[in-house]
Amino acid sequence: MFLQTSLKVHSVKISYFYYAILVILKKCQIESLICILNYENLRKKGAPTMFEEKNEPTTFPLLDDFLNYMQSIKGRAESTVKEYRYDLVLFFRFLRLRRGLVPKLTKINEVEIHMINEEFLQSVTLSDCYAFLGYLTRERQASAANRARKVSSMRGFFHYLKSKVNLIENDPTADLESPSQPKRLPRYLTLEESRALLEAADNKENQFSERDYCILTLFLNCGMRLSELCGIDLQDIHGDTLRVVGKGNKERTVYLNGACIRALDDYLAVRPKRNLTDKNALFISRQGNRIAPSTVQRMIKKYLYQSGLDPKRYSTHKLRHTAATLMHKYGQVDIRLLQQILGHESVATTEIYTHVDSDSLHDAVDSNPLASLRSTTTREDDE
Repeated sequence: MFLQTSLKVHSVKISYFYYAILVILKKCQIESLICILNYENLRKKGAPTMFEEKNEPTTFPLLDDFLNYMQSIKGRAESTVKEYRYDLVLFFRFLRLRRGLVPKLTKINEVEIHMINEEFLQSVTLSDCYAFLGYLTRERQASAANRARKVSSMRGFFHYLKSKVNLIENDPTADLESPSQPKRLPRYLTLEESRALLEAADNKENQFSERDYCILTLFLNCGMRLSELCGIDLQDIHGDTLRVVGKGNKERTVYLNGACIRALDDYLAVRPKRNLTDKNALFISRQGNRIAPSTVQRMIKKYLYQSGLDPKRYSTHKLRHTAATLMHKYGQVDIRLLQQILGHESVATTEIYTHVDSDSLHDAVDSNPLASLRSTTTREDDE
């Protein structure tokens, strides 16, 4: 009797157990169904979902393949890939408008391009490309530099279609000319302004003075990029050299002078060591994170203002210009050496940093051996 009663109790418990499991599973199915319905509703309304980036237009498969290729194979930075995406989406939106494939009153940023296929890509001509550049000039008042970037994006995409995936026989951008750009001398700080900037950061009342002074010292002495500086790890420091990762994920060695070594030693002596989210990062933010580019930019603008300079005229990249200019002007650094220091692929890029200032031009004219000669003939004024 006891055994039968015990078995009944256990069977009841087991039944309740399985019933509870069925209820949970049913609830999960309902919640999953709700999630799917919500996702579909969001897509129908055009709102971004958890699987889509906000404000990113829908592209087409071959464009996505190209962007993946540029990032994963060519090693282009995420920001560069986003520029390619923006340029090419705008180009193909313009083409659909130009060919009357959408209503005339459709705004260009509302044109869909997800239906673009191989046949459409094979039909693109050189005239289409020049028409797009004309549109950029007339309707968007795009600068020559902006249009040149669009040309570079189009060339890269159609070169990929022809040479990498063999999708088109003729590259419509093969003879596409890039807009001529006026050569402008880069802005840079003078030696006195550079010293004033460093003095502004050398303030012991600021708890981050060692860090900020070190950052400015590396910018002004080594000419590194903002992304390179923020990406430095502790293990990248090797005595008087520093390993940085530049454009295209390419590594290079930066040689440190005495000022850089002293600034690094002073900072490392006070660098935070506890509660860090990234223990390998060299430069640490107030919150204990790897310092962000935006933080460095704000810091630079603050010290520019404190040193009496216009923060709207100068930026972190202008400090790179400054380093190159100072090395070339005062150190007589050869352009090829300067190319390696700055990490440029082409020496033509380095040439913009080797500009000469008005004092140098004046000295060059004065150094002419004929500069001291004057006419021995004097003409008396007519009476």
